[in-house]
Amino acid sequence: MRLHTREWGTGDRVAVLVHGLMADHRTWHELVPVLTGKGYRVLAVDLRGHGASGRGAYAPRLFAQDLLDTLPHGPELALGHSLGALALTLAVPELRPGRAVYSEPAWRLGGPDGTLDPAVFTLFKRAPRLLIKSLRPHWGERQVAAELAALDAWDETSASALSAYRAADHTPEEPLVPSLVQAAEPSTLVSGDMCAELARRGFEVRTVPDATHAIHRDSFDAFLGSLSGWL
Repeated sequence: MRLHTREWGTGDRVAVLVHGLMADHRTWHELVPVLTGKGYRVLAVDLRGHGASGRGAYAPRLFAQDLLDTLPHGPELALGHSLGALALTLAVPELRPGRAVYSEPAWRLGGPDGTLDPAVFTLFKRAPRLLIKSLRPHWGERQVAAELAALDAWDETSASALSAYRAADHTPEEPLVPSLVQAAEPSTLVSGDMCAELARRGFEVRTVPDATHAIHRDSFDAFLGSLSGWL
């Protein structure tokens, strides 16, 4: 499936951004101007079932194949968050970015202990504005509106379908390209033991203390700081 894609910038360098579950390309609104300011042409997709992209069956391999069907191969930088990081990981052998950043990767969809069912996120589909504001009290109206718009455009059956894959472990044995794993501290998806194991396997691992799962959205300055040397 070819995905709906937004493009910014005209630089010779290419950066691709892949959002997580329930979000869409709008989640990167703070990062895009940083990247274009560094001379990147930025491409941000809407995964299947999200934003303006098509619907269909949902499985990790399908999310990854969509990236290969849509994005130019060999971008200088590829960055994925959560489900987007999982899809990116599975696409990297063919996509072959110069560098890959996996922010809070959902390599184990059920979390390190397998207890988190992705279907629980369907509850957010009908989240009212007041709930979003209570969960993110520091957000402005623009951020709240973008979150609600993304939720409205999201096909919640994608989360239910992913429940079938939550026991699978997609953690890579080794980085195929120079790779950074970015983890919140504490994290529901990337435990301290997992961070240590990833470092042993050859990944660079950086943690962001007191951050939420969506580090780029809720702690942008800390998110950007932890990307030092990777952009």
